Amino acid sequence: MPRAVRVRYEKGVLRLLDDIKLREGEELEVIIVRRGFKGFSERAGRYRFRVNRDVVGEFVEERR
Repeated sequence: MPRAVRVRYEKGVLRLLDDIKLREGEELEVIIVRRGFKGFSERAGRYRFRVNRDVVGEFVEERR
């Protein structure tokens, strides 16, 4: 299952900032995405909420 993990690039090496459980010698595929807004996902996560209707669908229908 894909999972986002924070890393920091230091002296030519990507250093993990999050704890992950891996077996010794396990290989992974890494996708590099630069963070445009430092700390954005942590701050934005506070504003998540559940809705009981299709908000995106309603928005799309309003724009047609």
